[in-house]
Amino acid sequence: MNYCFYLYSQIQVFPQEEIRFPVFFELLMTVLKYLIGSLAVSCLLCCSVGALYAQGSEKGNIFEGVVQLDKTVHDFGDIFISDGPVSATFTVKNVSDKALLIHNVAVSCGCTNVEWTKSPIEPGKTGTIKATFRNDEGYPFDKSVTAYFSGMKKPVVLRLRGVSHKTKLSLEELYQFRFGDLAMKKVEIKGGNLLQEKQKSGEVVVANLGNNPAKISFSDVSENLSVKVTPNPIPARSTAKLYYTVTADREHWGKNCYYATPKVNGKVHHAVFVQSAAENVSNREEESSGYRNPELGEGKNKIGIIAYIKEDFSGLSEEEKNNGSSPIADRSSDWIGEFKSGDQIKCKFNFENRGKAPLKIYKVDSDNALVHFETFKELAQGEKEDLNISIDTTGMPVGNCMITLTLTTNSPLRPMMNIYLTGSVIE
Repeated sequence: MNYCFYLYSQIQVFPQEEIRFPVFFELLMTVLKYLIGSLAVSCLLCCSVGALYAQGSEKGNIFEGVVQLDKTVHDFGDIFISDGPVSATFTVKNVSDKALLIHNVAVSCGCTNVEWTKSPIEPGKTGTIKATFRNDEGYPFDKSVTAYFSGMKKPVVLRLRGVSHKTKLSLEELYQFRFGDLAMKKVEIKGGNLLQEKQKSGEVVVANLGNNPAKISFSDVSENLSVKVTPNPIPARSTAKLYYTVTADREHWGKNCYYATPKVNGKVHHAVFVQSAAENVSNREEESSGYRNPELGEGKNKIGIIAYIKEDFSGLSEEEKNNGSSPIADRSSDWIGEFKSGDQIKCKFNFENRGKAPLKIYKVDSDNALVHFETFKELAQGEKEDLNISIDTTGMPVGNCMITLTLTTNSPLRPMMNIYLTGSVIE
């Protein structure tokens, strides 16, 4: 697993648009030296190749002015092996002025089967891509379905997500954060990457644990966030979808958290976390990662949507992008060793600007609230400088940890890049 992480971390350091096969192949071969003969090879190949093609949806799920999809992600939520295979259908609309062909649809593993419209799709008409997840093993899953269309430079990556359980679980076992009768798996929702002045929508499953319908409303909603629950009221002892839309401000960079306070039948409740020992029910995210958001968690009354915002360089030509800045780190990850909770840890990464324009790092974020940074303001072409990092580990749980640092830059080729800190908290 350490070598899987190494390859993944190396890929993440490169901008997705600029990964070249020789670079990837060199990294892959290094890792395969240690993995040949292992079942991890197949898993590694699926994950790594998927990273090469991953792409976020454009506004309105319209891609290159050719294809519009009704959705790019289907979340099955919680399913059970006894349910048998589960399917999701993605509707494909031709928004171009030429006939559209779905050339091929590739899946990330043998657990997923696909069917798609084979005949030409005329302008203004629709076709479908149907993906079926086998659902014969109990585990959380996130599978990619990569669709190749005529008239498009890049494929479109669709995703199937959910948690498959071996046995039936109650709503109380599945949804452990409780705002009165309203229950959620997490109070922090990951919204992914978002371009400035663009929108991104998503959904999560919530539950009503009560014996009566629960009318859900929201107060203290952050600017640039809209949130609703459907159906509403949520029937007794049933689930619903919480839908959210985030609009990125031109003045925002990097990690941003958007908040809302849920009300159940007009009343505000503070979150209570109820640990379940049921199979496939994960522990609270804050405890497993060491992350702590002072506005969220047990005893708080808010939910949060986290989005990482970066500048939109899509209007630049290839020449303009190549004439911009280009940050390169001396390494993509660092082992910070064994330490006790409360220890103060310092480390640094050296950065070089290999681009033609001055490099700016607008913001450095972390998934750990106790990480602080001393960063440089600007690097000229060819200049190098250290990024100094200090970590207050107070309250971090015992066990292995990985801290992801996300840098937002002015580089058209690498507007956002990750570096990683790994270590082990001992008693």
